This record gives sequence, C-alpha cells and structure tokens, in this order.
Amino acid sequence: MGSSDRQPTIPAGSAATSAEISSPPTGEASSATGNSRPSQRAPHRPPHQSSHGGSLLPTHTTDEVRDRRGAAGRQVAVLPVGSFEQHGPYLPLATDTLVACAVAREIADAHPVHLLPPVTISCSHEHAAWPGTVSISAVTLHAVVRDIAGSLRGSGVDTLVLVNGHGGNYVLGNVVQESVGSGTRMALFPAPEDWETALDRAGVQTSLLSDMHAGEIETSILLHAHPETVRPGYETTDFLADDRRHLLTLGMSAYTGSGVIGRPSLASADKGKELLAALADSFGAYFSLLTSEEELPGDATETRARAGGERG
Repeated sequence: MGSSDRQPTIPAGSAATSAEISSPPTGEASSATGNSRPSQRAPHRPPHQSSHGGSLLPTHTTDEVRDRRGAAGRQVAVLPVGSFEQHGPYLPLATDTLVACAVAREIADAHPVHLLPPVTISCSHEHAAWPGTVSISAVTLHAVVRDIAGSLRGSGVDTLVLVNGHGGNYVLGNVVQESVGSGTRMALFPAPEDWETALDRAGVQTSLLSDMHAGEIETSILLHAHPETVRPGYETTDFLADDRRHLLTLGMSAYTGSGVIGRPSLASADKGKELLAALADSFGAYFSLLTSEEELPGDATETRARAGGERG
C-alpha cells in the first residue's frame, strides 16, 4: 500500500505512539504487541512463481480473450499498479506490485475481466533515502495509464479499473477523474471504504492510519499469496508513527529508521486470505456499475449532450 496517509480510519487494535519530527526514530521495535512468533516464511521459490496465484503475469492467449469478449457484454480491463520501493528489512521492494497483482488476480478469479500485466515502477519519491527504490514522475505514470486506456479503447475495451497497490500514486485519482467524458469508463480500486470492510472481515487489528507501510496488512497478504518472499524479522519490527503531516515534505526517513510504519507482528496468512476475498467481494459493486448498459452520468455521450445544451 505504500505511503498513503489514508483517511478515514478504523479503530486501532491498541493505542499508537506518534513519532516526533524533531527526533527521528531509530527503527527500534515497538512494544505495542510484545509478542514474538516463529516465522511463517515458506521455502524460497524462483522469483517469478507464486505459491497461490500462479504466474505473476497473465498467461491467456488472444483467442481466449476473444472468446471471453464474445461471451460478455462490456469488457472490463484490470490494471494492477504497484511500485518498486523499500518495505523494511523483511518484505521485498516489489511488495506493492505483488499486493496489487494478488488483488487483481482474486478479482479475475471471481469476475470475467481482462487481466493486464502490472505497472511495476511508480511514484515512490518519499522512499528515496533507502537503497533499491526506483521512481518515475507523476506525469509519466499519468501518461502511461492514459496510453494504456487509449490502446484498450482502440481494441474495443472501453472500461478500465486501476488496482492501486501504492498509496503514493496520488495521480491515479486524477487519471480516473479526467476520464469522465473521455469515452472510457474508469475506476480506482480499492477505496478506503473497501479496505475498512476487508480489515474488519479479516480481523486486522491495526487501523489504516497506523498500518501505513510494511505492516499487518501487506505482510499478511504476502504471507498468504507469496510466503517465499517474506524474510524473518517482521515478528519484531513493529513501529507506529501516526502523525505524519509533513510526510510529503520530509519523506519517510523523517518518521521511521527501519522503513516500517505498522504492526507486522500481527500478520498472518489467514488474514491475508480473508483480506483478498473481502476485496474481491467488494469489487462486485464496481463490476456491476461499470458493466451497466445504462448510460452513466460520466459517459461521453451524455457529457457532450450537456455541453451542447448549456449556455454561458
């Protein structure tokens, strides 16, 4: 989920202790839980393989896409958008991409969508203090997504859902906003409300505000979907910093020495499984809306009609 300061939040499992900007943390483990459990990490597999989700890239053929399109009405494409940024000492740089792909694959298992390969590098500038982090500009990410939408529209797919795995990709909201009247129906998923529903169903104890980066949520999803990528250490690396009002100015290093903000010690594969299932269920409302045969307020034809009938 990256570095979003998501609002609103759900009640936290325990009181959070905010980091002081004037006294940057050293990355010491929080005593919020005090528990230590054996690692749930599985034996390593080759990095392109997943224990639950198969290949990280879609493997359907052009004939299969054509057949699915013929059997459905409006075709919905799903584009996972991740990042390549630090996630502490125990989660991989590709965590946000792995999470976005896990959510997107869960959606594809439940709904007849056209699953696309992920965007793997995005806007991670606030993590630049850590080795391995790579970013592109918001302008570039905006252009990439718009170009993908245009290419899909040219092949007859006029509906696109962006499954965002990194909270710092603020520009994706603008891409969807600007799609109104463009001829492409777009949505950004999951919304904070979808995450809140999923957290409640999965029994996640840490709030969206507190579980900001490499915490209970992301670690749980990877323990379920890609356990081979989780290194030891998440059991003892809890750190909370709820007051992050200067994050965009100072970057993550002003708030955490380890790169972690959250309570990964509470993570479990069972929670990860339930989180993904709940998000797939929440997507049903998006799918129904986007595939509606009725003209939506944001569709191009209605927008043009309004523009033609208005006078200044």
